[in-house]
Amino acid sequence: MARTSKNPDDRKLEIIDTAERLFRENGFKKTSVDAIIQAMGVAKGTYYYYFKSKDAVLEAIVNRTLDQVVSQAQQLADEPSFDALTKMQLLLPNSHIGGEDTTEKAEYLHLPENRELHEATNVQTILKLSPVFAQIVEQGNKEGIFNVARPLETIQFLLASSQFLLDGGLFGFSDAEIRQRRFSMQDMIEKSLSAAPGSFGFMNPTEEA
Repeated sequence: MARTSKNPDDRKLEIIDTAERLFRENGFKKTSVDAIIQAMGVAKGTYYYYFKSKDAVLEAIVNRTLDQVVSQAQQLADEPSFDALTKMQLLLPNSHIGGEDTTEKAEYLHLPENRELHEATNVQTILKLSPVFAQIVEQGNKEGIFNVARPLETIQFLLASSQFLLDGGLFGFSDAEIRQRRFSMQDMIEKSLSAAPGSFGFMNPTEEA
């Protein structure tokens, strides 16, 4: 029986969904383009019409997830009723931006077999989220709680160091070592933004909290 024809947007979405499922089940390295094609039951030319390589569909998966995160972050950044520090508290790690689905994806990104997907996600996270955080820093400058000459570049350095040192266990740090680095990250953020000491204490809540 001939396969029902789909419009281009639906077909592209089907490829992305299928690839993401297989990457989740088998890991990026162990999933070939042929495996994606076989799972869909389409011709090889159909896949390559939309994506030139496996890396290209990987990029699409990363961008789709991050677009959801960035959209929600941007809505918060644009909220006029919140001051800059409140926005920072809501957007920094452990805020679960994106909901349970995004949190679940973050967990499987940390698996060793998904290192490529994890690295691609980290890069795109910095590129896509840094303008949102820079907007909040500029708001903080106007409110007099921050004093940053180059908001975008400063935020990119802070995000990059945070993503690399604190995300994914690349260095094999113990929980206690990670906690100490989170305290150092808090100090770096406060000094880089010229914020009041302790104003980013929400990054390191006490156990009682």
